[in-house]
Amino acid sequence: MKIAYFDCFSGISGDMTLGACVDAGMDITLLKEQLSQLHLQGYEISAETVKRAGISGTKVHVNIPHDDHHTDHHHVHLRLSDIQAIIEKSALHPDIRHDSIRIFQRLAMAEAKVHNTSVEKVHFHEVGAIDSIVDIVGSVIAIKRLGIEKIYFSPVPTGHGYVKCEHGTFPVPAPATAELLKGQFLRFVDIEKELTTPTGASIITTLGEGLRCMPEMKVLQIGYGAGGSDNPTIPNLLRIILGETISEIATDEMWVIETNIDNMTGEILGYVMDKIFDAGAADVYFTPIQMKKNRPGTMVSAIVAETQVPAVESVLFNQTTTFGVRKYKASRTVLTREFKEVESSLGKIKVKIGTFNGEIKSVSPEYEDCKKVAEEKGIPLKKVYDIISRDLENCA
Repeated sequence: MKIAYFDCFSGISGDMTLGACVDAGMDITLLKEQLSQLHLQGYEISAETVKRAGISGTKVHVNIPHDDHHTDHHHVHLRLSDIQAIIEKSALHPDIRHDSIRIFQRLAMAEAKVHNTSVEKVHFHEVGAIDSIVDIVGSVIAIKRLGIEKIYFSPVPTGHGYVKCEHGTFPVPAPATAELLKGQFLRFVDIEKELTTPTGASIITTLGEGLRCMPEMKVLQIGYGAGGSDNPTIPNLLRIILGETISEIATDEMWVIETNIDNMTGEILGYVMDKIFDAGAADVYFTPIQMKKNRPGTMVSAIVAETQVPAVESVLFNQTTTFGVRKYKASRTVLTREFKEVESSLGKIKVKIGTFNGEIKSVSPEYEDCKKVAEEKGIPLKKVYDIISRDLENCA
């Protein structure tokens, strides 16, 4: 499995993430082509090689030319629904659209919390400007194009001091950044500056898992993304290390969180499941059970990484009638997963391949690709799966 480790020794921002991905091999021309599918106007993106404390890295510039006759894009106020519409109307791959929207949703939740308002009423200022949309969607495009299947990140330094924001001067980390980093490992760096921005924090905490140290891997590529200026003591760079997991058998530990419910409707439980997935659960499932006084009930179970446990518990306490939850650690063995695009009689289809000790154990077509073919050709989805599965067997 191809993994990425974000070494945030000098913090992380949106442009540093994008720069690190370009430095690690993401072609800037291809990135521009993909971003053009957003149909955003009024910006230019470029990359240059720079040095920070003597170490070479890539600085990605998102330039928005100032025009006195038009609104300055940096002061455009966008709601989450506006940003979702921009992304959803694009022709980008469904996975890219999905992850980009997840990042903005997480940003909106953090902003709503610190400003005591609703997600729908949040106005994105800096994070909603065109440059940040490009940073976030561009980073997701790069992660997908580089073939990264799992993201990990180091303890995050935030810096200290004060930062000027849209609403005034705030302590570092900015309130939204602090909210986004709840449950993560932080480390102190004595630099009076904002090292980690809300955009950078939202990308890694939405897509990645925080670790105390680097995971075991065979290193394939290293990239450095540069910040706008240098730091006095350490290079203002974000390092991304791309590699493959060493063991053919992937094992890890997850938390299983459970609660029993006997007084909620199926409609509400379905909504709860969606919210648990949004909170970062790897899987959620319901089990019919018999409870006291012979009441039929439902056991809600979620499989969760350690860093997402507080968020999932919060959903259960806020969205259900439970008075308590159970949780325990469970060891997990998973197939090594790889995604490939294959030719079928219905066209190119993305498939997920699972291997165990180097032997293929599972090959399954991706739902979104099958759904697209079914709608375009007017074929029942079940038949699309049958045809593609038969094609895959014939190719084996």
